[in-house]
Amino acid sequence: MTQSAAQPAVDVIEATELRLVEEPPPQLSTEHRAARDRVWDELATANPALFDGPVVACTSLSQPNPREVVLGWARVSYRNFALRRVPGAAALPSLFVDVLQPTDDGSLLVARMSTATAHPGRWHLPGGSVEHPGPGATLDTAGLRHNAARELLEELGIDTAPDDLTLWALTRGDHGNIGVHFAAPPQPAAVLTDRFTAVVSAAAAVDQTPELDRISFVHTPADLKALTGPHADYLEPLVDRYARILR
Repeated sequence: MTQSAAQPAVDVIEATELRLVEEPPPQLSTEHRAARDRVWDELATANPALFDGPVVACTSLSQPNPREVVLGWARVSYRNFALRRVPGAAALPSLFVDVLQPTDDGSLLVARMSTATAHPGRWHLPGGSVEHPGPGATLDTAGLRHNAARELLEELGIDTAPDDLTLWALTRGDHGNIGVHFAAPPQPAAVLTDRFTAVVSAAAAVDQTPELDRISFVHTPADLKALTGPHADYLEPLVDRYARILR
């Protein structure tokens, strides 16, 4: 089943500058904390691959001028997002980064998540959640670029220098989650396919399931209709913007 028109609208925020400000996470009541932990334990029992590691959540977002976005963030762990299943509790939105990887012929790479992920079968752009930095360290746009470049290398075998990634857009979609989207330099589709195949083969050689199990190349939102399975809510609006601007 492909993405339907009934999905919530996604805000696409165009900006060339991003400023990140660390803020404390909201305090939870004893009841909500206990309920969160129960839900997380149930999820982890059903999916042993879940890991309660460090992750960044969004606390605020504002746009003081057309060029700049100010994003408030907090240090949490993945169990924070279990609050979405706790009645009456408010879970902070997540922050993720991904990369628009163009090809030399003007298409855009999209990828399908494997059974080893939290959203098997979903089509999205290569990327992932942002881990917060160590104690005392700050998070900035350069740090997000490093996160995005690391995801590109781990998932697709594409070794792109972080400084070669350009801030392209932000989105606010499902659960208020914030996506920071970077654009990478174009590469030949054959090279991208070969490197992804090598990543999949390397995982199979050690009896592991890669994070992505398939890639495809699209030019316009119409091409997404041929991709069977759910789509990330931001995918269609970003592909539409790509078709109009990036090429």
